[in-house]
Amino acid sequence: MAQTEQVKIKDLFTLDETIAKPYLEQFTYPWEALAGIHDYILELGPTLPKDLYDEVKENVWIAKSAKVFDTAYIGAPCIIGENTEVRQSAFIRGDALVGNKCVIGNSAELKNVIISNNCEVPHYNYCGDSILGFHAHMGAGSITSNVKADRKNIVVKGSKNYETGRRKIGAMLGDWAEIGCNAVLNPGTIVGKNSQIYPTTCVRGVIPSETIVKANGEQIEKK
Repeated sequence: MAQTEQVKIKDLFTLDETIAKPYLEQFTYPWEALAGIHDYILELGPTLPKDLYDEVKENVWIAKSAKVFDTAYIGAPCIIGENTEVRQSAFIRGDALVGNKCVIGNSAELKNVIISNNCEVPHYNYCGDSILGFHAHMGAGSITSNVKADRKNIVVKGSKNYETGRRKIGAMLGDWAEIGCNAVLNPGTIVGKNSQIYPTTCVRGVIPSETIVKANGEQIEKK
């Protein structure tokens, strides 16, 4: 079977590939970081180098090298990193810290997220209450579902159950995670480094690193 289960920040993410490194280093598990994203952006934004970033409106900082289409909506607080592209009709609701060389695509929606460098959320995606590692990719139409139908607090289910105390958690995608088109990541899903979710698959719980999850739920080691 695949490599060991990864649920801790140090196991999932290359922190040198996110401007949120000092913030994330305070926590053990990634869902612990979700509550403070708003305040961290407000703290970090004014410290960004003015030769690289513009505060385009109150509490919205966008790198001068980023390309943002006129029809994109960017709510506060938000940071958009260098050489990132925010495409037509993207909807960034706020509390979004987006790294360098990312793609936020047409009609994609972001809310309360940390997105590491080189990530792609390119087509009709919803990404809320989530953290994406370096080079993670969400295929067209894939979403992070962040609230249970019964509205109860989310339990992350792996080799043991992790009580989070949070009602809203989307997905935590490790470095180089690949999410297939129209996949649904149920609340509290964690996808380990280099793992792949097949298109149209419905996933929950902890997916180990180096794992392929097929549409029928079968998990095999990635070779």
